[in-house]
Amino acid sequence: MNRTVFFKSTPLKTSFCILLGAFFALSCYSTFAESGDIYQCTDANGKTEFRNTGDIKGCKKLSVEPVVIPKLAPNAKANPAAGQNFPKVDSTTQKNRDNDRKRILEEELKAQQTKLADLKKTYNNGEPERQGDERNFQKYLDRVQKMKEDIGRSESDVQSIKSEIDKIQ
Repeated sequence: MNRTVFFKSTPLKTSFCILLGAFFALSCYSTFAESGDIYQCTDANGKTEFRNTGDIKGCKKLSVEPVVIPKLAPNAKANPAAGQNFPKVDSTTQKNRDNDRKRILEEELKAQQTKLADLKKTYNNGEPERQGDERNFQKYLDRVQKMKEDIGRSESDVQSIKSEIDKIQ
């Protein structure tokens, strides 16, 4: 039996279709956004909708002032916090915050180090004890691999916390 395939889906064709759909949606949006008219429509069930056209029964046009967004001058600062009126924190308050942060990070570090020690103890240098439900050797190997990955993540967490503590000092 001979079949002719007119449209075979490939990642490139799928991406093109998505891009074409997005372009169409944006062009429709820009057309609607330019009109600026807003209608409040109420259907027979009393459900209220806001639309950009009043083409159905029960719609009335709302008078809404346009929203104007001022543009920054080329030499204006984009960050309002950089201005002189931005509140500053005194050094005592900042030092207390830093001490609290350091204390919290040290507690996290202790918890992660304890977790890492427990994982390494269970891992037993790559030869953990087999459990009763691991009659299939591959199941045992999968558990050992997961343990190894958990140890790696835990070691990475410990290093990250240490580097955060070093940044405070």
